[in-house]
Amino acid sequence: MVLFEVNYFSNSLGINTNLKVIIPQRETNQIDDKDYDNYNKDGYPVIYLLHGLGNDESIWMRRTSIERYASKYGFAVVMPTTQLGGYIDNAYGAKYWTFISEELPSFCKEYFSNLSDKKEDTFVAGASMGGYGAFKLALSRPERFKAAAALSGPLDIINESNLERFKSKRPFWEEIFGKIEDIGGSKNDLVYLVDLILQNNDIKIEEIPKLYSWCGTEDFLYNCNLEFEEKIKNLGMKLEANYSKGDHNWSSWDREIKNVLKWFSQLRNK
Repeated sequence: MVLFEVNYFSNSLGINTNLKVIIPQRETNQIDDKDYDNYNKDGYPVIYLLHGLGNDESIWMRRTSIERYASKYGFAVVMPTTQLGGYIDNAYGAKYWTFISEELPSFCKEYFSNLSDKKEDTFVAGASMGGYGAFKLALSRPERFKAAAALSGPLDIINESNLERFKSKRPFWEEIFGKIEDIGGSKNDLVYLVDLILQNNDIKIEEIPKLYSWCGTEDFLYNCNLEFEEKIKNLGMKLEANYSKGDHNWSSWDREIKNVLKWFSQLRNK
């Protein structure tokens, strides 16, 4: 695998920003690496891998063995940073949603021409707030993503426990989301986005991105994930929901990201 460490000026954010990209190496005799046969004229399949609040583009490389795991399946992995942006255009800050949903894919297409931009080759995943961002991307841009996975994500963002956390630090969260009471039923509410995509007659059921979630039974977001699963299944959305022993930490996510990559690979090979 080849590791690129990128620094460039983001027009959406108005600042220099960083990006890590790992791409399969076509011929190698490196330990735990292999030659890849999944490269085609469209390029390598790619996973946009998102971090949680308080992290940056380096965290997946530092806390997991993502390069080794991706190498097994021949995935390229794009790891951006969105600081404390929450994967939305902040009410009183930078346009992190515009960056992650529009500028970043265009940047990758221009500077990494060996990455496929075909829907069937494009996936997104994340941990914690990155899991929320992954689902938001897939549900908002269904024409772009084959599937999305969330590990310990705040998926039902307006459930009672989440709202209490938001209200306890209202100035911080409202700088990102705007008025907390207005999140429900907005484009930042994943349940609303599910309902919206299911009501869109221009999108066939088979074209809706597949969704995979995992949350640990000891995680403070466990009930939030259970409620999200129940709500969207009642709407008619399929979700590959998984729960097992684990907490809101990198030990759990390092273990579970391997299952995510395996699932992504299976979807590509169907």
